Amino acid sequence: MGVQGLTTFLDNRQKIYRDVQFGRSRLVIDGCNLNYLLYFDSGLDQNHGGEYAAYESLIERFITALRTCEVDPYIVLDGGSDPTDKKLETVTQRAEQRIESAHRAAKDGGKENILPIMTKWVFRQTLTRLKVPVAQCFGEADREIAALADKWQCPVLSNDSDFYIFNLSAGLLPISYFQWQDVKGNGSKSYIPCKRYYTSSFCIYFQIQPQLLPTFAALAGNDYVKLPKYIWRQFAPDASRPQSHLEGLLCWMKDFEQPEDALKAAVELMGKSQNKEKMLQSLSVGMEEYKLPRSSLVEFFVRGDVHPFLDEELIGRIPDWMQLRVMQARLPGDTLDVLLLHKLSLSTPVDHKDLPSVNLTSRPLRQVMYGLLLGKETSYKVEERDREELQLKFIRIKPTFSRVAQRLQLNSLHEAQLSERLEVLLEALGVKEELLNELPPQLRLLVAVTCYWWSRARPRPDLKLLKSLLLGMNLKDTSRLSAVVQARCHQKPDVGVAHAFSQWQVCLKDSMHLNQLLGLPLPEPDVAR
Repeated sequence: MGVQGLTTFLDNRQKIYRDVQFGRSRLVIDGCNLNYLLYFDSGLDQNHGGEYAAYESLIERFITALRTCEVDPYIVLDGGSDPTDKKLETVTQRAEQRIESAHRAAKDGGKENILPIMTKWVFRQTLTRLKVPVAQCFGEADREIAALADKWQCPVLSNDSDFYIFNLSAGLLPISYFQWQDVKGNGSKSYIPCKRYYTSSFCIYFQIQPQLLPTFAALAGNDYVKLPKYIWRQFAPDASRPQSHLEGLLCWMKDFEQPEDALKAAVELMGKSQNKEKMLQSLSVGMEEYKLPRSSLVEFFVRGDVHPFLDEELIGRIPDWMQLRVMQARLPGDTLDVLLLHKLSLSTPVDHKDLPSVNLTSRPLRQVMYGLLLGKETSYKVEERDREELQLKFIRIKPTFSRVAQRLQLNSLHEAQLSERLEVLLEALGVKEELLNELPPQLRLLVAVTCYWWSRARPRPDLKLLKSLLLGMNLKDTSRLSAVVQARCHQKPDVGVAHAFSQWQVCLKDSMHLNQLLGLPLPEPDVAR
């Protein structure tokens, strides 16, 4: 999430931004950032399982506003995790914070910005239905987003403070100032009022050299580099002000022309207690993240070509048929983490610490996915990151192989008979095909997941919860529930009910992942519905 505190720091210095009337342009959008901010800023429910139909409507209105102003959106998503573990400390810290926040939300009923489990699916499915161009990267998306926007000479839409550091020729449009719900003008003169940021404005305002911006980000402390803040406060005009370490650092940097000189001087400031060589290496790694690569996304968006995007190592480790599906966001980044890193970070929904993790219920489904991805000859286990009470735990899980799955190879999985792929999915869910054949196609996976959940969820769910799920699946107009939802969204969640339904949603998510990997032997349910 970039340089901590920088966005707030700049919010208090409005002269850095330019007011613009945005329209008639391409726009490269940080998809993961947009997904979070759209949902959290909307006031939609966070603690009772999510309001997916309302969120779908919100996404539709957002895209309509862009198209009204003749803005062509290109949405780029994060994919797999960073294989180098450069951000391991930051990632672990945030996971621990999410566990505590999820418990507080369950216990006290307050909003803790815990994204409901299926929100990302609603986001992706809605964009696909609206025919919005979407690309999912094989790793983190920031550098690819910046490179694409620079190549196309168009701005980036994001609130991630890393984009304040990238030297983008058409600048950054912070989502916080992007007033898409207040379109002005008519017809071809329609526009969205917003603010635009350029790195040149930043450098002029703070009187530092443009080439020092990545050095500033590294010294300020980002996801890759952690330095004590007190060092820079001594150079601030007022050390008691919020974000004074950023202001002090910028004041200190005015005297430097080249990054190397600033880095060496900074390391000397740290004193003898620090390993200077190791610190220089960490700072250099942090700065490298802001160098723009050649854009590979242009080829994907224009021609659907994946190969310029992949280095030689990835080409050899990811089967050809999977590469395009990953880029099209038809396979989640989770599959890459399992295949390449043998790791998986699990959901942290709103849940009380005294109850077992909801992810335990769907673990057998994930084990089948692990078996398909790693193969029956594998000796690897997959390290799942999950909670135990309020502790973050790393648990090594063995893949499993059903009778049919043992015959399937990952390289040719897409060529396997539909009947075989369906059998693997239904065997994992413990459901017979004859049971599902009587149902409408859109309900088949939902009912199969519900059967699986009902037999495996612990503590055993109340029968009325099962009835409510089945009733919800059969309602054609979910808006009839809106009054009830709105009335209950301000109440503390019933801990037992929230736990049971979170188990169901996790079972749905993991079964949809398995269904995607198997090439959709059952139709993908419309999550918002």
